[in-house]
Amino acid sequence: MKWGLCFLGQPGSQFLFGSRIGMEAAAIRSARVEDTLQIAMLLGQLGYPNETEAVRERISLLSSGGGDRIWVAEFQGKVVGLLGFHLIPLLHVSGSLGRITALVVEENFRGKGIGRQLVETAERWAWKRDCIRIEVTSGEQRTQAHQFYQDLGYAVESRRFIKRKGEGKGPRNWE
Repeated sequence: MKWGLCFLGQPGSQFLFGSRIGMEAAAIRSARVEDTLQIAMLLGQLGYPNETEAVRERISLLSSGGGDRIWVAEFQGKVVGLLGFHLIPLLHVSGSLGRITALVVEENFRGKGIGRQLVETAERWAWKRDCIRIEVTSGEQRTQAHQFYQDLGYAVESRRFIKRKGEGKGPRNWE
């Protein structure tokens, strides 16, 4: 079955996806606290199981404005995809850095253009807000995701160094 995607209008409006036989409507919109259970299940599919209440708190916090956004793709009343995004003001150059920190589409809806639409929604929003670069981190094991991002024009450009709280050398570990 071949799938296509057509975006209509600005973020929050409808987009279409479906087979050649028929088209179904879905919508990209901002996440709401009422989406908590479905978002928690999607985060589990991404490999981040979460307690529902913790997800509810983070949705409330990140939805309060500023440079943080969570967009969801809704199909027939069900959240089938999400993207978490953060806009970070930069010191060393003018503008902001955009960062995709979570992107997942429900397993049964993958390959239908929903992930692309979520990314394009975030990009449009960020470019309008003086964002000069958008980055995404993807685990080494997610080779299909790497190809997805490259197909959208993202390039492997730098190395990331990570230190988790309580690990590695540092003043707190020297005591």
